[in-house]
Amino acid sequence: MKLAIFNARPYDEAFFINCNNKIGLDLHFFEARMSLETYKLAEGFSAICVFVNDILDADVLQGLNEVGTKFIALRCAGYNNVDLTHAKKLGIRVARVPAYSPESVAEYTIGLMLTLNRKIHRAYNRVKENNFALDGFMGVDFHNRTVGVVGTGRIGFAVIRILHGMGCTILAYDIQPNPDCLALGVEYAELPALFKASDVITLHCPHTDENHHMINADSLKLMKDGVMIINTSRGGLIDTNAVVEGLKTRKVSNLGLDVYEYERPLLYQDHSNEVLLDDMFSRLLTFPNVIITGHQGFFTHDALESIAHMTLENVHSFYAGAPSQNELF
Repeated sequence: MKLAIFNARPYDEAFFINCNNKIGLDLHFFEARMSLETYKLAEGFSAICVFVNDILDADVLQGLNEVGTKFIALRCAGYNNVDLTHAKKLGIRVARVPAYSPESVAEYTIGLMLTLNRKIHRAYNRVKENNFALDGFMGVDFHNRTVGVVGTGRIGFAVIRILHGMGCTILAYDIQPNPDCLALGVEYAELPALFKASDVITLHCPHTDENHHMINADSLKLMKDGVMIINTSRGGLIDTNAVVEGLKTRKVSNLGLDVYEYERPLLYQDHSNEVLLDDMFSRLLTFPNVIITGHQGFFTHDALESIAHMTLENVHSFYAGAPSQNELF
C-alpha cells in the first residue's frame, strides 16, 4: 500500500510519518509539485497525495492515468486545482480533507482584521526604530461594527463565533444557510445587501466558476467607502486589478490576503534572491494598508496533525476497497 506525497516539506513529512504509525502505509515523499513536468514520478503508485498549488488539469490527469494512478488524496479542503470532470471520466477517485481545524483559519482571519485595524504591523516596525509616536495608527472598535461573512461552513461559522463574542453585528451569505449561525442570531442576506451594509467583508467559500472574481469593480461600487476586505479562502474570489483601484481611491481602507489569485508559482518556496516578475503582486506590496501572507492560515500543529490523519485514512479506505465519505464523486 504505497503513497507518493508530492509538494512535501519537512513539516509534512514529520506529521505524515507520525500519523502513519497506526496505519502502516509505505510513504514516499517528493519535494516537486505535481505538474505536467513531474507526473511521471507517480509511476508505480496507485495513490498519490497533493496540495493546493499542485496542478491537476486534464493533461496531468491523463498522464497520471497512463502511469497507473487511481486515487488522488488532496491534503486540503479546496479542490479548484483539480479537473474533476476529467478525473471522473478516467475513473480516478479524488478525496479531500473537508474539515481539519476550522479554528486555525478562523483565528488567523481575526488576526488579520485586528492587525490591519490597529496597524500592529506598522507599530512593530516603528517601535524598533525607537519611535513611539501614534500618528497614523488610529483604528476603530469592532464592537457594534457590521461584518459580512461570505460562506458559513465550518470555517465561516468558526469566524462568526469569534465575531459574535466581540459584539459585532454579523451579516452572512451562503447558498445553504447554517442552522448554527441562525441560532446565534446571524442574519442572512443576499450578496448585494451584504456588500452595502458591511464595514468588514471576509471570504470563506470555495472558488468556483460561478463565484470567480466575486469581489470586482461592480461589487466594490456597492460597498461602503473605507471597507476592509479579508480573504483567507481562495485567491480567485477577488479581482486583484479591481481591488488595487479600490485601494487607490480609498474605497478599500484595508486589505488582508492569505491567498492571491496568481499565487501558485510563489507558494511554499523561498524567492528572496529572485526578481519578482508579478507586477500586480509587487504593486500590492507597496500599500501600507495591505497585509499579504503566504497561504498559512491552516498552519497550526492541530491542523497539520488532522490533515495528515484524515489524508492517510482516505488512502487506507481506497486500498481497502471502501469508499470514503470525503470523496468528491
